[in-house]
Amino acid sequence: MPLPVWTKPALVGAGVGAIALAIIGFNFGGWLTGATAQKMASAQANAKVVSAQVPYCVALSNADAAMAGVVVKLKETTSSYKRADLVMDAGWATIPGQTRPDREIAGECADMLTAAK
Repeated sequence: MPLPVWTKPALVGAGVGAIALAIIGFNFGGWLTGATAQKMASAQANAKVVSAQVPYCVALSNADAAMAGVVVKLKETTSSYKRADLVMDAGWATIPGQTRPDREIAGECADMLTAAK
């Protein structure tokens, strides 16, 4: 059975339209793949956990007798990496149930401590 003459242009047009729709949708329409959505959700969840744990870090620092000396060192240090190291070395960024301090919590805690004092 022969195909109508318009079949080939219609199929080519549908294919080009589908490709254009995908390009426009993913680049400008806000479409995401499942992997990208998972990465974004994981990053948001991690940020929420860090922000929830920072007050605990600040409370630990307030209970520490050596807090004043560490805060002075925090204010003198300009590198955010070294400031996080100071908080980690003080033991304030180790959350109960963990054996190691968390660098993100330490960095946020250092920012709060230098801004508050």
